[in-house]
Amino acid sequence: QVQLVESGGGLVQAGGSLRLSCAASGGTFSRSAMGWFRQAPGKEREFVAVVSWSSTRYYADSVKGRFTISRDNAKNTVYLQMDSLKPEDTAVYYCAAGPNTSVVRTAKTIDYWGQGTQVTVSS
Repeated sequence: QVQLVESGGGLVQAGGSLRLSCAASGGTFSRSAMGWFRQAPGKEREFVAVVSWSSTRYYADSVKGRFTISRDNAKNTVYLQMDSLKPEDTAVYYCAAGPNTSVVRTAKTIDYWGQGTQVTVSS
């Protein structure tokens, strides 16, 4: 059974940092694109970042320069380093896996979703 399990969420003050992790199990993800999405209360889920199997990265404009996505294929884990956090970054963050970065970025083809981890940034 394939599972994506996020961790690392929490409460942080504006300007602080958090590092999210997503551990994949039950399958092989070394050739998958891995991404992060977020959903704030009352809003639709939105793309945050994605990394290809060869570590090509794409970011939403709202997080570019503040967030860094990376992956460790040996550990089947993808990370999201979030720096200079803002209150508007508050959301539930979801990990996702798909066949390539193009479809993951647009959420057209997501093979697997994690259960989400809450990130709250206080002002």
